[in-house]
Amino acid sequence: MQAMVLERIVSLNEQDEPLTLRNLPVPQAAAGEVLLAVRACGVCHTELDEIEGRTAPPRLPVIPGHEVVGEVVELGPGNTSNLQPGDRVGVGWIYSSCGGDEENVSTEFIATGRDVNGGYAEYMTVPAAYTVRIPDAIDDVQAAPLLCAGAIGYRALRLTGLGNGGSLGLTGFGGSAHLVLQTVRHLLPDCRIHVFARDAASREFAASMGADWVGPTEARAPTQLDAIIDTTPAWTPVVHAMANLKPGGRLVINAIRKEDADKSALLNLSYHEHLWLEREIKTVANITHRDIEEFLPVAAAIPIVSHITPYALQSANQALVSLKRESVRGAKVLVI
Repeated sequence: MQAMVLERIVSLNEQDEPLTLRNLPVPQAAAGEVLLAVRACGVCHTELDEIEGRTAPPRLPVIPGHEVVGEVVELGPGNTSNLQPGDRVGVGWIYSSCGGDEENVSTEFIATGRDVNGGYAEYMTVPAAYTVRIPDAIDDVQAAPLLCAGAIGYRALRLTGLGNGGSLGLTGFGGSAHLVLQTVRHLLPDCRIHVFARDAASREFAASMGADWVGPTEARAPTQLDAIIDTTPAWTPVVHAMANLKPGGRLVINAIRKEDADKSALLNLSYHEHLWLEREIKTVANITHRDIEEFLPVAAAIPIVSHITPYALQSANQALVSLKRESVRGAKVLVI
């Protein structure tokens, strides 16, 4: 099979081809696993964190990719699941864990495409228990970003504690936030949505999707907000977001890692202006199987439309470099 392989940690500011195209043996499904023929795999910002070492794989080489849509080809020995060859399933960032309510923070958490081989390949294996059936209404390419960017956004929204009629901010408007906006419009139709984004194109994109207000990252919203979800890799939006929260408001940071380039922005954090009056910061730690399983039927019912830029498997490097260096509009998906 063909696969795009990460063989060394590199900077994507300096390296245009972080992955290498390799011909590898098709993996064999072990007990309790299934072999998938990969149909599509989303390109996620967390892959940048893996490649650049902020959440480095425990061993190299490894095949990245954790927004995987595939067709079941073969069941491993002793498989007691109800899956059959030909079934279409998804795999997210959670490859396996302890199976409990807190499996996302368990020491048993194994990440797809980082700790084990993922979906930048023609085939992959995964525990049957950590696959999720894709609703028929969602095609392969549309489904891929829902398995991380969409589902983790759904988890972040739940962690805000926001009720209908509240006010929500989204700081950064890329692959995850444009899916969160659609989810909020469906689940909390009376919620007012404010989008903060550094570039004009992203702000225009948010406005075209129905945001009630848009402004630059450093702007003050017309009213203090109940909650804000930060989907950026930077620190500056965190400081400005805290200044936009009402007393008792919550910032949910939806990121696995933050980059260090603007870490000095934290020196501008004022206890009185940004944190006092019971404002709080909560982080999203990974994702659970439940998040994906609950979210996909919601996505199908809306129906969520992901704004997709497709790439061939062999063009994965191009997709990653674009994600790192350019303004993000929607999601990038490898079509395999």
